[in-house]
Amino acid sequence: MVEVGGGIREYRVGDTNVLEPYTIEEFAQAARGMPLVPWPNRIEDGTYDFDGQSHQLPITEVPKHNSIHGLLRWQSWRGERLSESAVRMSARVNPQPGYPFIVEVEVAYELSDGGLTVTTTATNAGAAACPYGAGQHPYLATGGARADDCTLSFAAATYYETNDRGIPRGTARVAGSEFDFSAARPIGELVLDHAFTDLERDDEGRARVRLERPDGHTVEWWAGQAYPYLQLFTADTLPPERQRRSIACEPMTCPANAFNTGTDLIRLEPGERHRASWGVRLG
Repeated sequence: MVEVGGGIREYRVGDTNVLEPYTIEEFAQAARGMPLVPWPNRIEDGTYDFDGQSHQLPITEVPKHNSIHGLLRWQSWRGERLSESAVRMSARVNPQPGYPFIVEVEVAYELSDGGLTVTTTATNAGAAACPYGAGQHPYLATGGARADDCTLSFAAATYYETNDRGIPRGTARVAGSEFDFSAARPIGELVLDHAFTDLERDDEGRARVRLERPDGHTVEWWAGQAYPYLQLFTADTLPPERQRRSIACEPMTCPANAFNTGTDLIRLEPGERHRASWGVRLG
């Protein structure tokens, strides 16, 4: 875990990376491993209305003129060791221009025989309701291979089509499209930076993704029911040495631009709490 951003810097089993790491001297490029609070993905032009008030957030994705991935990526978090295998990171979203609300956030990271489980809990600590969404940005490790040479499988019925700013402009059916990985197949040259929903879930209510690597290892990712959306990203816009060398597998409570569309946007009343869990393991 890291203090700045409260995210995951490294997760490995023995000498095998499960999540793509970065060194202690680096900062977390492309939101690597970070919690995304109080919204995941993008808000178009950084503007939105809530309860009759208009708000303007800082533009943090300047080339596309969006606000991206929340307000806690560069803030210091407090770490607390809960046990030999569990750590809790906590931070507060303080009232600020564009988001005049107070949200207390805790992210618990716990290792077990079933892998790594990550639980994000947010509480509205203010006197008024607030808009809220959450996600996280882990990159599944490809074992040094290119994404092209890995085999991917997951099941979803719907994906979002976006404009050149990454803002949704509609949905489409996954079945029969180039994004249909309901049967495991190589990624090849396909570029992924898409959100999926209507995720197929198992008896535990978990959506699952499997990444089979050329080194013989499989990374298995899951998300609980509080995450109805999954963003997959083949890291094509990262620096050249990192391009397509990992796959971002991002659980989200809402899609991009939910602060404007209202799609699955969470309204947290004063004192109300929201909790969501995801996890990953080496298969």
